[in-house]
Amino acid sequence: MNDREITNWTRADDAMVENAIRRGASRRELLRMFMAGGISLAVGGTVLGRATAALAQTPVSGGHLKAAGWSASTADTLDPAKASLSTDYTRCCAYYNRLTFMKEDGSIEMELADSIESGDAAVWTVKLKSGVTFHDGKRLEAEDVVFSLQRHLDPAVGSKVNSIAKQFKEIKALDPQTVQITLESPNADLPTILAMHHFMIIANGTTDFSTANGTGAFVSEVFEPGVRSIGKRNENYFKPQKAHLDSFEYFAIPDDSARVNALLSGDIQFAASIKPQSVRLVESQPDFVLSITTGGNYTNLNARMDLAPGDKAGFVEGMKYLMNRELIQKSALRGLAEIANDQPVPPMSPFHNAELKPREFDPERAKSLFEKAGLLGQPIPVVASEAAASSLDMAMIFQQAGAEIGMRFDIQRVPSDGYWSNYWLKAPVHFGNINPRPTPDILFSLLYASDAPWNESQYKSEKFDRMLVEARGELDTARRKEIYDEMQVMVSNEAGTGIPVYISNVDAHAGKVKGLLPNPLGGQMGYAMAEYLWLEA
Repeated sequence: MNDREITNWTRADDAMVENAIRRGASRRELLRMFMAGGISLAVGGTVLGRATAALAQTPVSGGHLKAAGWSASTADTLDPAKASLSTDYTRCCAYYNRLTFMKEDGSIEMELADSIESGDAAVWTVKLKSGVTFHDGKRLEAEDVVFSLQRHLDPAVGSKVNSIAKQFKEIKALDPQTVQITLESPNADLPTILAMHHFMIIANGTTDFSTANGTGAFVSEVFEPGVRSIGKRNENYFKPQKAHLDSFEYFAIPDDSARVNALLSGDIQFAASIKPQSVRLVESQPDFVLSITTGGNYTNLNARMDLAPGDKAGFVEGMKYLMNRELIQKSALRGLAEIANDQPVPPMSPFHNAELKPREFDPERAKSLFEKAGLLGQPIPVVASEAAASSLDMAMIFQQAGAEIGMRFDIQRVPSDGYWSNYWLKAPVHFGNINPRPTPDILFSLLYASDAPWNESQYKSEKFDRMLVEARGELDTARRKEIYDEMQVMVSNEAGTGIPVYISNVDAHAGKVKGLLPNPLGGQMGYAMAEYLWLEA
């Protein structure tokens, strides 16, 4: 039986079953769980057998894993604050640690922190684990955490999460193992925020990132930006279970077909984020496994509202009505996606506004809006690239829909290398690709606040900014959801970002690669796979 034959059953559900078994759930309780989810007893028995087999697997130490992502450039970095690509995240997860870690079920566990506590959500006390050392032998102390967090506030650093870090009013060491973080205003999400990839902890005073001096499960041996990275197991790792692999090599193969062929030929053992068009090919081959997760990843069409044509009233709305979401879902993504409603908070989030319905595909309404904007028939450049997953296929669908109403979209295909630095956020109309983020506050702060570092459409709203602050400090979950619901409506109706679908991430790997679990922070186990995978003997 193929995993995808189980309707609405995902790797996250597999993980839920495995966790229930670990907690001692009986077979009857598990089958009742399947029935509640609409899964038949026969299929439930199959899933249960698979979960039991997964738990029975014993990790094996040793071996070298070669894995390929899809995007890299000469701007690749080992500085967690500047990380912006999946390749950056994967390296940083291998070489550094965070204070907290997000598990496959979305819950937060302590990593470098032993505890994080607050009585008012404004002043937080962080107790560090003892006995943790950096790769150079230096012991982890509070000064390292203070330095790591404070540097996000320094404009010269260029941190990608500067707007989020601005809420840090004061960060100070109370003693060598205790840090106090005082926020500008209460934020109950702080432990979750600290699980983001950018908030990795580095040694106090670090300025050289030609290599990585972290506390992580691997030590950096080779770092060639835009080419490859090699890490070897850290034998002094503080966790009782050290990395299983002796070493791992990570690089990018931007072309999807080439990446899949490298996997099937045995040149690599792991191919990250393969396209839906390649899924059937991998499924048809023995001894290869697909990991399919649908989180908050999406590729979006952005129109900067401070530049033509996005500054013309009606263009953005017309763009959204011209998006054939169902065709994008079924054709461009082969069904491996969920229809989205032009805002970034995904259905998996408890704060998702399910009442906000996606716009219907309405070319005539779009035509009327383009006519009023004085743009019908004018050539409109649209920049797309392999770097933004499935954007070329989406662009073709969009272009065809435009041609049928007399709208001329000139699709400009540009190389993956340099796309994020040269075109994303800059071109008047272009595609983006956003990895999952754990909270609405993080999504809105990064992408839609007036001072957001990744404000793709240059959306500006004082009301939205005020609501963002209000929701962040609101301890009443029901009231917080009300605020986030309204903010999602505002983004859907006012921002220049068209989000047609939430994309299922598909990683493919050789059957001997074990230990992969889904994670809300993205594919490749939230980019932390190097620490947890092993190679079956």
